[in-house]
Order: sequence, then C-alpha cells, then structure tokens
Amino acid sequence: MHGERPIRQRPGAVHREADLSTGVPGPGMPDGTARPRPAGQEPADGAAPGRRAGHDGFWLRRSRRRRRRRQIRAARRTIVGRHPFLSACCAVILLLTPVWVSLGSALANPSLGASAGARGAEWFRTHGGSSIVNWAENFWYSHHPPPVGGAPAKSAIPDLRSAGKQDGAAAGSAVQHLKRPARMTSPAGHRLPGEGAWHPAGRRVDGIPAVYETWVRPDAIHTSLVIGVAWMDTRLLRATLYSGSTIPGAGRFAHTAPVPGPAAKSLVAAFNAGFLMSNADGGYYTDHRTIIPLRDGAASAVIYRNGAINIADWGRGDARLAPDVVSVRQNLDLLVDHGKPIPGLNPNDTTQWGFTLGNAVYVWRSGIGITANGALIYVGGPGLNITTLADILARAGAVRAMELDINTDWVNFSSYDPHGAAAAATPANGTDLLPAMFGGPGRYFESWWSRDFFAMSARATAPATATPPASRKRPAG
Repeated sequence: MHGERPIRQRPGAVHREADLSTGVPGPGMPDGTARPRPAGQEPADGAAPGRRAGHDGFWLRRSRRRRRRRQIRAARRTIVGRHPFLSACCAVILLLTPVWVSLGSALANPSLGASAGARGAEWFRTHGGSSIVNWAENFWYSHHPPPVGGAPAKSAIPDLRSAGKQDGAAAGSAVQHLKRPARMTSPAGHRLPGEGAWHPAGRRVDGIPAVYETWVRPDAIHTSLVIGVAWMDTRLLRATLYSGSTIPGAGRFAHTAPVPGPAAKSLVAAFNAGFLMSNADGGYYTDHRTIIPLRDGAASAVIYRNGAINIADWGRGDARLAPDVVSVRQNLDLLVDHGKPIPGLNPNDTTQWGFTLGNAVYVWRSGIGITANGALIYVGGPGLNITTLADILARAGAVRAMELDINTDWVNFSSYDPHGAAAAATPANGTDLLPAMFGGPGRYFESWWSRDFFAMSARATAPATATPPASRKRPAG
C-alpha cells in the first residue's frame, strides 16, 4: 500500500509464530505475549480458554522472575553476590570448624567407647545432646530386646567340680580372711550344672583366693543369657579409686590410668565405676578435694585410709566425711538396703534412676554391694534392668548395693593372675568376668583411659602368691 514501509527481517533471523493450539508465544514475538486464538478454536487438551490462559500466565511470570534474578546475580561483582546460597553453606562449615575438630577427636578417642557410634554418642552427651542420645538409645534397645527362652552356650557356665577343693585355701594359713560364700540360688529357678558355684580367680594372697567368681542366668525369661558375679575378700584386698580426665575431670589426681608398675605388682582385680557425673545425681570426693559436691541420700562407694570399702546411703549413720575417708564415689540411690531390693523398686521410674537408657529396657548393667561380713560383690552382664540387677546383688549376699555404669562399652570386671608372687599384673595375664565384656583387661593399663574405676590390690600385710595352675582361669566362652 502506498505510504507503508515494508517489514524487514535481519539476515539469519527466524520469525516463528505462536503455537495456535496452545497460545504459547513464539520466540520471535517482541512483546512476549500470546497471539489470540482464532474465534471458536478450543485448546488441544480440552481445558477452558480462561483457565489455560491463567496457567500459561503463571509459568510465564515465574520464568520472567527467575530470569530477572539470574540477571541480577550475574551483574554482581563478587562471588558471594553471585552465589549467595553456596557462600552461606561454606560460611557455616567454616564457623563450625571447632565443632568438627572436637567431634573428629572424639571419634578417634578409644576412651569414649569401642565403636565410632559409642564415641559419637558420648560426644553428643557432653555437648548438649544428651536428651537426643537418650531417646535414640532407648528407641534402639526397646526394639532390640534380648532373646527370650533358650539355654546358655555350652561353656558359658563352667562346671569345674572336678578341679578339686573350691576355695583352695592354703592349709594352716595364719592370715585373716573371710569364709568362701555359699552357692548362689539361680534367678531362673532350677540351677544348671555349675550355676551359682564359686570358683577362685586372680592371684592369691598368702595362698588364699581373694576373689571368687560365679555365673547365673538373670531371670526365668531370658534363660540363654549369663551374668557374672564376683566376690572379693576385703580382709585380703584394699580398694583404690582411680580418677580420670573424663570422669570426674577437674584436674590431676594421685591415682589415674595407667596402673603404675609398683601398683601392678599387687593388683588382683579392677572394674568400672559409675555414670558420667552429669548423669550420676551425686558427687565425687578424692585426694582431699570435693570435685563435685556430695549429696545426702546418694548411694556411695566410700573408701577409707586403710583400704576398706563400704557401700552406704550418704549422710546416714557414719557415712560422712571424716579424716579417714579418702574417696567417695556417688551414683544414684541405693538399689539394695537391709539385704533386699528397696521397696517399690520400679524400672520405669526415671526420676529416681536416671534416664540414661530409660531403665525400662534390658541392657548391659553393673553394680556393687557389701555383705554383712564386709565382702564386696560385683555384678555385671547383659539383659539386665534395675529390678533384676538388684535381685542378683541381693542373692549374692549384699546388704546394701548400688548401680554402677551401664551399656556395653563400660561394663567390665577383670582379674589378674601373674606367674610368680612378685610379678606384675598385665593385660596378658588378665581375664574378663565374661568373655563378651568390652575393653578387656588392658583398658586400665592405657594412658588414654580417662574414666574412673576401682582397683582391688593385695594388702601389704600379706605377700601375694601365684595361683596353682589347676584352677587359674575359667574356660573361654
């Protein structure tokens, strides 16, 4: 037409019209809008024209916003400006570097557990994550209960009746010692061969066994499990509390791992102490220092200057700080009092017994008690809750008893039987009360072991002698 300028295209450009079936604009349309459909033509998918147009408009607007944001970021001069999300992630990682270093050190620290999982759990406990770890462990153990029924493995309860006289005491010995305890009854009911019978363990003192061990099933339900029980003659043995940088923490101590050479020459047995102090609901006293204030009413292992040990309700009777008290280790409340489990003992009462694993589940547990004549009792093994632990301690003769540490990595009792009267105890001549106990006899001889523990050593008034080969060690199970 006269007066109209012809439309020109740039060389190489392709002008594409909008797809009339969908109304989506072609790339060549300058205003980015869809060309109207011819009258009467419906969308190919049968949707109403207005609804489809709204749908297309939403995605078009979204595409424009995203394209605009990319253009803004690309125009920024710094890497941080162009990649804000990635930069924020890197900043968080860098700021948490002390956390990663601390966690990495914990995962490499064998004193926090035998496995990476146990070490990680201990790290989270001490860094504000105790409730999360408690919930996770409680959930795990509640869904992985111990086996029900069955019988113990063939060698789990050794029948050593043919090994000769059980107590093995030297004839005519003038050393004062306690009488060997009577055979234990079985919590499972009828006794299996060898169940509840006491057998000497560890080095002897002036030819007399200072430690006896036996094995029983925990109850009438979990009859394939075996619990270890140790009886210690406190007239022949003296007790020492070894302290660590993890438990109780707070400085250096006169007695700490590893067991030194001179002490190893009289060491007869060693075993775990109690909970982390943050979970123990009690205090800690040693080396003339109150590391954590003692609590009246707390179950307490009290060690005196002469090496005697007592299990007491702190503040009751003579269970108080006195010049002859050298160490006090508290952990929760008494489990056994007056020779019986405390009245109303309830494994679900987390307000009294702590929430380490909920206490309603069956796990590895340990405890110590004192008998009427002063012998010390240790109990440890799998598939125990508060009530079954208290029952076994009472059956072993404890008149007062307390819970010690729980969980697979921490429950350990080792006796040592070196060759020669003056020979030193070493990991090589140590034996665990139960073969399945973690850590082994060597943990108390390692400088990295940072938890507290008890050591029972031959008294200096009587020379230590080696055990006759016929009854030295229990068979491996």
